[in-house]
Amino acid sequence: MSGLADDLARLVGPEWVEAPVVDRDWLQDGTESAAVTGAAEAVARPGSPDEVRGLARWAGANGVPLVPRGGGTGYAAGAVPVTGSVVVSLDRLCAVRERRPETWSIGVEAGVTTAEVRRLAREDALWYPPDPGAGEQSQIGGNVATNAGGPHCFKYGVTGHWVTALEAVLGTGELVRTGAGLPKDVSTLDLRSLLVGSEGALGIITAVWLRLIPEPEARLPVLAVFGSAQDGADAVSLAMASGVVPAALEFLDRGAIEAARATYPGDLPADAEFAVIAEADGTLAGATAERDLIAAMLRPTATDLIAPGADEAARIWAWRDGVSLGVLARRGGKLSEDIAVPVDRLAEAVIAVRALGEEVGLETTSWGHAGDGNLHASFMFDRADPDQLARATAAAPRLFALARSLGGAISGEHGVGRFKVEAAAEQDPALLAVQRRLKDALDPHGIMNPGAKVPPA
Repeated sequence: MSGLADDLARLVGPEWVEAPVVDRDWLQDGTESAAVTGAAEAVARPGSPDEVRGLARWAGANGVPLVPRGGGTGYAAGAVPVTGSVVVSLDRLCAVRERRPETWSIGVEAGVTTAEVRRLAREDALWYPPDPGAGEQSQIGGNVATNAGGPHCFKYGVTGHWVTALEAVLGTGELVRTGAGLPKDVSTLDLRSLLVGSEGALGIITAVWLRLIPEPEARLPVLAVFGSAQDGADAVSLAMASGVVPAALEFLDRGAIEAARATYPGDLPADAEFAVIAEADGTLAGATAERDLIAAMLRPTATDLIAPGADEAARIWAWRDGVSLGVLARRGGKLSEDIAVPVDRLAEAVIAVRALGEEVGLETTSWGHAGDGNLHASFMFDRADPDQLARATAAAPRLFALARSLGGAISGEHGVGRFKVEAAAEQDPALLAVQRRLKDALDPHGIMNPGAKVPPA
């Protein structure tokens, strides 16, 4: 073993160190389909928060970057390591610290998967609403670090809304727990909210405490198809003005519909240009009434409307969850950016993404969270054609410019990572300077995921 490998072996045990890195999966995340790959000196898999703290202290003393890794499902290259770094995989931190169904709460370590959190909640007759996707692979620590979203965050909020406390190792090597797990606590500065969504740039999250709620009795979806993006976006606005708060309010443009058509559990009109999936939940009677009102708002301009029963809801959502894979399969590669725009400018964004694709000669599509104005704007390309990949990569900054021109943001839920860090440097200089000072305070050695989230000076 090299000196670095020997040091890591002493900290986490030799069986939990890979040096040199042989398995390329450690060097990639969800951006792998866009040929994004990093480089690292080693992988370390700590088995406890104390071992994470030992790694941070060693890294600070030796100037070695640490790149924390959850399930590797992110789309912003936030878990893609940089040259000379050590990947810190949290997959062994999988203990359940606390289950308290009587207070609707649970505490788990960072490596527990999203699906496992939801399963544990169901066992206690409770529900964890965030559903950012890839549930069997994504880990709760990564969800918190990116403040992951998902279809049901329209009504229930993103991951951070459900975090009552967390434990993390800062760049100083200190292990801290912030938040008391209480419904109300304003006794300290809100370090919890600062670490949520920090993408490992301030520290490594090792455990989280989450609030849960009783599961709704019924979930009733509505699928409406429209002849244009404008008609669909206008119907979304009407649904939001109805007074009902849908549990989810999703959209697919023509490209996404065609990419996923084969797996739809039924028939979709051949000329579908835009689709909206809405869902009402609650008691059966309440959800039925709300579903009918949402349907009434969507129906006037829809070319087709389907209101499946409760037994079919899971099939509709399984189809929606598979859209990303369908888009990827279309050409073998995709570059997706989750730009966010004001909801009343959703149609403009969808049309502009399509026009940009035509300009650069690539097939494009948009789908995502209509109620949040959050588009997964994607360029599809043949991975065997480097020219297509280059055109997609060169066009990505124009998506960011599009979002800003419409009063939006360069990321709604996937984060900044390394992929968008140059675009993030174009924000207000004063705000950028504050973020850099915060990073310097919590990560004085600059070892925590350098080059991700916070643009370097």
